[in-house]
Amino acid sequence: MTFNDFLPYYKRNLRIAFPIMLTQLGGAIVGLADSMMVGHYSTVDLAAVSFANGVFFTFMVFAMGSVMGLTPLVGQSFVRDDDERVSSLLQNGLLFTLLLTLVTCLVLSLFLPFIDQMGQDASVAHVARPYLITRIIGLVPFMLFCLSKQFLEGVGNTVVAMVITVAVNLLNVLLNWVFIYGHWGLEPMGAFGAGLASLIAMAVMPVCFLVVILWHKPWRKYLLLFRWSRWSKATLKELSRVGFPIGVQTTMETVLFTISFIMVGWISKEALAAHHIANQVADFAFMLSLGVGSATTIRVSHQYGLGDYRAMRMASEASVHLVLLMNTIGASLMIGLRHVLPLAFTSDSEVIAVATKLLVYAGLFQYADGLQCVGAGMLRGITDVKRPMWYAFVAYVVVALPLGYALMFTFHRGVEGMWVAFIIALTMAAVMFHLRFRSLTKGLY
Repeated sequence: MTFNDFLPYYKRNLRIAFPIMLTQLGGAIVGLADSMMVGHYSTVDLAAVSFANGVFFTFMVFAMGSVMGLTPLVGQSFVRDDDERVSSLLQNGLLFTLLLTLVTCLVLSLFLPFIDQMGQDASVAHVARPYLITRIIGLVPFMLFCLSKQFLEGVGNTVVAMVITVAVNLLNVLLNWVFIYGHWGLEPMGAFGAGLASLIAMAVMPVCFLVVILWHKPWRKYLLLFRWSRWSKATLKELSRVGFPIGVQTTMETVLFTISFIMVGWISKEALAAHHIANQVADFAFMLSLGVGSATTIRVSHQYGLGDYRAMRMASEASVHLVLLMNTIGASLMIGLRHVLPLAFTSDSEVIAVATKLLVYAGLFQYADGLQCVGAGMLRGITDVKRPMWYAFVAYVVVALPLGYALMFTFHRGVEGMWVAFIIALTMAAVMFHLRFRSLTKGLY
């Protein structure tokens, strides 16, 4: 295959991926803004945000991943012009999301009384609790946003989420400035102010989506087709069958990072703050890979639904090329600017020194992270989700966590040892995902 053969697929993939990238980058920018603003408020508050988000994101990612199962199911029905099926998936997806969100909020609430007993510095735990409360409340509107986003991605639209996310994130950053530092007559709130800003911004997002869907006639018809008779246990079961393994798979990676935050916190609050900085920068770069991975799910699900297996293969391979290019650029910037980037988060010299070293590992980490993301996207497009879930469990839990602990504490590599474990684990996952896709599709074209 030549570059000209792939060129149309690069263009189509990027046309879908680019708005997703901006949407994801918008969320990452808010995360960076939170960290930068809170970091300059105090190191304790930065460590508290890091710790609380580690706990929160473990469960939030499961809920988000479970809703992601809607996209390939909608995509395969949408390209066949099966409007009633698409409407049924949306209607039952709404119930599925609300039930899932309620359970997730209840589980997260159980952590609140035990924050002081999780091995963190007492000052960090004191600040983390009220911040986590705001995040739990904000999960309800955020999950409704996720449902709307995944539905529209299924019908091939990724622009609406981009526009809404960018606009709302600007509001979030403004509210950060007001609440964290205490402007417009308010007292400084630190980490709690960052959480309150995020809560208000998240509440706006699903409202914007509802307005857009009601206004746009081709999408409004799916709401108008809602019927009481279409509440379906079978459809809920199907959404669970596809969604839950995706949720577990994404959670396995998040569990790895969450537990890494807890273990790094055993070293020192400075090490934890540096670990958080490296993760924030890596997450920012990962949003590009995530955009390509999500676009791959859409493109593969559409071509799979149409039975055009050659186009499905070309689209998936084009995504691999694109993500490798992006990873190279991201890694180069991360490593080249490793002495500069930490300054945006903190003025603590000890934190800066550790973060500078970690950014080298974070740069190398991009390749494995990007390739596993695209590989997972390919498999989701054909709704192959159970085997990848087990692959993720082996790579992220069975291998990475014991290895990371051993490197940090047995071999005394400190927080750098955790990043070595990250690279090894995600490389394993990437190889298994891509081999699985090749095995399942080699006879289709």
